[in-house]
Amino acid sequence: MEKYDVVAMGELLIDFTQNGYSEQGNPIFEANPEGAPCNVLAMLQKLGRKTAFIGKVGQDGFGLQLEKALKETGISTEGLCFDEEVHTTLAVVQKKEDGDRDFSFYRKPGADMMLRREEVKEDLIRNAKIFHYGSLSLTDEPVRTATVSAIEAAEKAGVWISFDPNLRKPLWESEELAKEQIRYGLGHCNILKISDDELVWFTGEHDYEKAIRKLRTEFQIPLILLSLGKDGSRAYCGEETAEAPAFLNENTIETTGAGDTFMGCMLHQVLKKGYQKLIRQDMEEMLTLANAAASIITTRRGALRVMPEEEESLKQIEKSTIRVMKYGVH
Repeated sequence: MEKYDVVAMGELLIDFTQNGYSEQGNPIFEANPEGAPCNVLAMLQKLGRKTAFIGKVGQDGFGLQLEKALKETGISTEGLCFDEEVHTTLAVVQKKEDGDRDFSFYRKPGADMMLRREEVKEDLIRNAKIFHYGSLSLTDEPVRTATVSAIEAAEKAGVWISFDPNLRKPLWESEELAKEQIRYGLGHCNILKISDDELVWFTGEHDYEKAIRKLRTEFQIPLILLSLGKDGSRAYCGEETAEAPAFLNENTIETTGAGDTFMGCMLHQVLKKGYQKLIRQDMEEMLTLANAAASIITTRRGALRVMPEEEESLKQIEKSTIRVMKYGVH
């Protein structure tokens, strides 16, 4: 069995992203391969890491398109299953006037939900350094049971576990169920990536520092990564806290995949430095590189196939540093 740096499990789907209008004034949608766990893996592949995906797609044209995209990216498809009865999950992503995104999912059911416990290749997990997952694989059965089993396998093998709630409210039967399952995820991870909106939603606290303290008191998560959109990001490890500004990009098209790009960069650095004894300087450097990469991906459509090279992120940092020195602004 091959060894992997990161194995991720979860949803793999087609995002229909609006890309202009036809001559008749109808919106044109581009079918992009997406899925938060695979976006994370795609970023890691760009950084030279070895990765594998566990999940399920339909035995249809879209499923084959997704398999091809993973192979082209270098992500191992050894753990990818095909469902002959349920079609590949689809999502329509439209940009709202304020620049935020509106998601419409076609997943009642979708193939990603149908992954069964016995289909999960747990040897892939046991031979990984990090196992990564999100809450979308906890929304329904049978994939919920399959995910819990995978987490248990990772814990028994001493594999580091990272979790991203990646809350999509329309996919949950109720917000109560979403909180219950995300609570489970928070209790079963060493590394947490959470957005400002998710943090407020889960804790009920609008003060981020109070909300983080609340999380850490209940769950004792060693490393917490807080993404703040245009306000940058923060990291919390032991008594150490770090913050880095965002790289605001005037060429931004959309923000799909920005958080996953950020997470991929952070896991790359965690593989180098660990997650338990990071000092402030370490975390600032990690956040800066991750923020730069996330900024670049907002200028491109279809995150999975177009993740930035590390050199691009370093150039983005250098360009911003020169601008700060020259003008005193970010």
